[in-house]
Amino acid sequence: MLRFAISREVKERVERLNVNFNEYGVDAYGLDKTDLALMYSLFNLMYKRYFTVTVDGAENIPAHGRGMVVGNHSGGVAIDGAMVLASLFNESSPPRLAHGMAEKFLNKLPFASRYTNRTGNFTGVPEIAEHLLRNDRMLMVFPEGARGTAKLYSDRHTLVRFGSGFVRLALRTNTPIIPFAVIGASDALPTVFNLEKIGKRFGVPYIPITRYLIPLPRRVPLRIVYGKPLVFEGDGFEDDKQIEAHVRVVKDKIRELIQIGYARHRKGLPE
Repeated sequence: MLRFAISREVKERVERLNVNFNEYGVDAYGLDKTDLALMYSLFNLMYKRYFTVTVDGAENIPAHGRGMVVGNHSGGVAIDGAMVLASLFNESSPPRLAHGMAEKFLNKLPFASRYTNRTGNFTGVPEIAEHLLRNDRMLMVFPEGARGTAKLYSDRHTLVRFGSGFVRLALRTNTPIIPFAVIGASDALPTVFNLEKIGKRFGVPYIPITRYLIPLPRRVPLRIVYGKPLVFEGDGFEDDKQIEAHVRVVKDKIRELIQIGYARHRKGLPE
């Protein structure tokens, strides 16, 4: 029944993905062609009609080969992640599929583990991520993790602590890091506080509470800004001090993209 929700445009773009689907429409990682098409059809309704996302710097997304898109996280729930996946799918030629490294709590939710895996979103286990990159896949990484989406509206343009594992992974696999910034996710879901204790009872880190109480995203324009790829030299076994220096470079670049994106967003400039 849900297959009727798949748009023809999305179906055609899924066929152009650089993914080796078998005769049943499933690849070696368990991605399902029909589930992917359904996911992107739903994302596109948000991407094109609800949030009307503007993308700057799409030319910085590699057309082929491995890559790691790394950016800021905000907005209470993963609105930004969904729209980044949609932007890679829609703005790249050929379309790119990015694997999201999902939070581990998703595997504890009913049906979530099966669905996320079938659409290319895996628990953030380093071994899985490394295997994907060595097979020239693309990863979407939010180094702030759930700390990022938990940011309050007043902190929407700030960055909290970054993990460092993504840099070691990029070095081990010789993967370029493509920094990005998402602007407007916190405007869609302006969180004023988080219910952590109640959230944990439901198996999630927190439940965001907005100015209007209900945690449902508002219809606001979003902007995604991609920066030029960053390539670091090393093998991933460098000492923590050197790795943290690379992390700071990435974090500073994302902070710069946030400032650029916010300035453009306020002025309504297309690029």
